[in-house]
Parts: sequence; C-alpha cells; structure tokens
Amino acid sequence: MNREEFEHLALEQLDPLHRMAMQLCRRHDEAADLVQETFLRALKAADRFEDQGLGVRPWMYRILFNTFYTRRKRDSRGPASIAEFFAEESRETEPCEPPPAWNMSSFDWEHVDERIKAAVEDLKPEYRAVLLLWGVEGLKYREIAQIVDTPIGTVMSRLHRARKLLADALADCADELGIRSIQPDPSET
Repeated sequence: MNREEFEHLALEQLDPLHRMAMQLCRRHDEAADLVQETFLRALKAADRFEDQGLGVRPWMYRILFNTFYTRRKRDSRGPASIAEFFAEESRETEPCEPPPAWNMSSFDWEHVDERIKAAVEDLKPEYRAVLLLWGVEGLKYREIAQIVDTPIGTVMSRLHRARKLLADALADCADELGIRSIQPDPSET
C-alpha cells in the first residue's frame, strides 16, 4: 500500500478515533492530543502496516489505546504539583460534550439520555471500551480483540458483562419507559 492510500484510509478513521479518545480522556484537549499523537505514530509506522484482512481501522485503534495507556502509566509515575492537583479536581466536574467537528451522522451523544451516558461512563474502562467499540463503532469481536490485545473470548465476556451492568443500571429507566426485558422461553433451551 502506498503512502497516499494509507493516509487516505487513516484519515477516514479520524472521527471514530476522536470519539473513542473522548471516552478515554474525558477532555477535549487531551483527546485531541491523543488523536494527534496516534496519527503521528501511525504515519511513522505506515511502512510496517500489513493489512491482515481487517483494514487500517483496528490498527489505528490499537495505536490509540497503546498511546493512551502509555501516557497514563507515565503520568502516574511523576509527581504532581499542587496546582495540577487542584486543576485535576476542577476538570472532573466539567461537562463532557462532543466537539462540533464530529460526524454526527454516525453517532451523536447529544441525543443520548443523560442516564444512559452516566451508566456507560460508570462502567470500568475495559468494559466501556469493548462496549463502545462494538456498539458505537460497529467493530467485530476479532477486531476488538486485536485493538485491546486480549483473546476473543475475553472480549465476548467483557461485552456480556458490560451489557449486563448497563441493563441493571438502567432497569428503572426501562420500567419508566415501559420496556420489559424479554426472557428466553425455557422450552427453547
């Protein structure tokens, strides 16, 4: 694959990568930095990219996740100044709204009920990542397994657990809307 073709395919992933970066970082500026560093690393490694039938998408997500966790590990080792400590506290209360540049035709968090947003955000990061990669980005289990560097069975287990936790957290909301969980018919098992 030539460089121009690679760049075109990589740039098609900008919006989905930014959505995931927002879920990981929770702040626009950090998410933008993460995506920028992801693209920089991808472009530097473009000559080593091998399409294994999944395309560039899982590869780009893998770089995003690796970059995020590398940053997180590096930042946790260093001391924080008092100003940074209080800045972190005030950041946690800022609302997390998607930037206007997102491609709203694919997914729009603005139209998602606040209770659902809160329930998704309350999930452990490993469950949230798998749920969003599957449910929002539409990735297959195999692609998600490659991105998060875990066996496909673990991806399936995490997705099942995430969906169960989400259903439990939103049970009151479902009752309020008159939505009942459909239980399997015991005679069909």
